[in-house]
Amino acid sequence: WYAGGWSNADGRVGDPGWSSSNGPTACNPAITAANATYPFCPDPLFQFHHQPFNYFDNYGRLPDVSGNTAAGPEKLARVRHLRDEQEFLGLASQSATECQLKPVSFVKPIGAENEHPGYTNESAGSSHLVDLIKAIEGSACKNDTLVVSTYDEFGGQWDHVTPPGQGGNDGVADQWGPGTRIPALVISPNLNGDFVVDHVPHDTTSILATIEHRFGLAALGTRDAAVRDLSSVYNAR
Repeated sequence: WYAGGWSNADGRVGDPGWSSSNGPTACNPAITAANATYPFCPDPLFQFHHQPFNYFDNYGRLPDVSGNTAAGPEKLARVRHLRDEQEFLGLASQSATECQLKPVSFVKPIGAENEHPGYTNESAGSSHLVDLIKAIEGSACKNDTLVVSTYDEFGGQWDHVTPPGQGGNDGVADQWGPGTRIPALVISPNLNGDFVVDHVPHDTTSILATIEHRFGLAALGTRDAAVRDLSSVYNAR
């Protein structure tokens, strides 16, 4: 999991992405949220609730000498798997002849570049997405990497296409039923053409199913066990 602004927010002094020092023991107030305590110097637009693994015990911290887990030593899974987006870009830049990226990477941009209404804009996020894709396309990773770019909402409150599972059509859904459609862009060197459209219904857990099927992993839950994976994109025309 590579998050924009993670090193500053998590106190990773000196790690890729760290940029918030104002001397050896202070945050840089120009780029840090108010009331931050060094070395935890998050950007004002760092979205803590966009970091899902941060809320799982396996990716947490051990208690310090006073029993406080907020600033105690990081657990091994946190150190290994919760990283800064700049590290992802660094690995891509080191992949001129052989891909250095991990088998699976999730990249979550910082707030200023996530296209969310209210505190950023679409153009900044789109430009950042292009930069991420170019980093992969400019490396050896382009030969066998599947990129999926998607969103947690679609930018409105109404969809003119009725979601499946309404009325007499049960569809495939969990107990809440499917919601409005969201954009999903799939980039792969093995597609059947440029700008093809896959009309097979999927949901966000289809990404998990794709990873599970690709690497022979057990499903995490009933939802990803039931949905289609994204392999249908290779039949799209």
